[in-house]
Amino acid sequence: MAIPKFQEITLPMLKLSSDGNVWSLADAREELAEHFQLTEEELEELLPSGRQARFANRVAWAKVYLERGGLLSSPKRAHFHITNRGQQVLHNPPEEISITFLSQYPEFQEFRSRSSKNSEIESDDESSDTPEEVLESAYLTIRKNVASEVLARVKSCSPRFFEHLVVDLLLKMGYGRAGGGAGERVGQSGDEGIDGIISEDRLGLEMVYLQAKRWEGTVGRPEIQKFVGALHGRRARKGVFITTGSFSAEATAYVHTIDPKVALVDGKQLAEYMIDFGLGVSMARAYEVKRIDTDYFEE
Repeated sequence: MAIPKFQEITLPMLKLSSDGNVWSLADAREELAEHFQLTEEELEELLPSGRQARFANRVAWAKVYLERGGLLSSPKRAHFHITNRGQQVLHNPPEEISITFLSQYPEFQEFRSRSSKNSEIESDDESSDTPEEVLESAYLTIRKNVASEVLARVKSCSPRFFEHLVVDLLLKMGYGRAGGGAGERVGQSGDEGIDGIISEDRLGLEMVYLQAKRWEGTVGRPEIQKFVGALHGRRARKGVFITTGSFSAEATAYVHTIDPKVALVDGKQLAEYMIDFGLGVSMARAYEVKRIDTDYFEE
């Protein structure tokens, strides 16, 4: 079955704790995974950030919401046990312990009132997402829109500006910096397909050669072969081919079979790199998501 919504986890979690024992989240996850008959693939599915499993995140938030409603209490970090209120609920359990159900309790109402009105997930009983999932989804949507705008701007720039841009990007990414090297645009008539050079050390013993193609379409293997020929002409060992378009499957397969080493960067990846390394973009707003520091409260 699909990974359950976090509101679908709350009642099974409460029933799990009905034995009166203190449960750890780790043990609860195992029992709940078996209850929902989740596959290994579903258990390993990650949030967009790649930092936490989606199911583990939803189990953790189910615990939080049950605690805010006074049905569970947390004697220590990542542990829980049922309260008297929780036991009373199980005497005549609802079909689902939803946000609407929890809203009957003053503690939960107070918890909701402290949340940001326009972003609180608890306003939607049908949502399958936890607050972290909502935040990450919004972030990815904004990032995708920015990447699209960045690529459109790059495509509207002159070829000369684009050549400068790819040199700036490689320097931003750290090439040529650590060893005291530098980068320069060299694209001009007779450049043999080399638009930029990054010197990775002061003596110029390690060089990275760049080609920048401001294309709308697909770059095929013949274009990459020309670039590789230019690299051979300079006895180069490293090359980066950057385009605003895309690469054909044949071009991508070709670079894995040759020497020198050639990295291909298409338009989508170019925009992502520009965002990641702060080229052509600026910080609009930053949010910090904090967790309780349990070590501080140890007596």
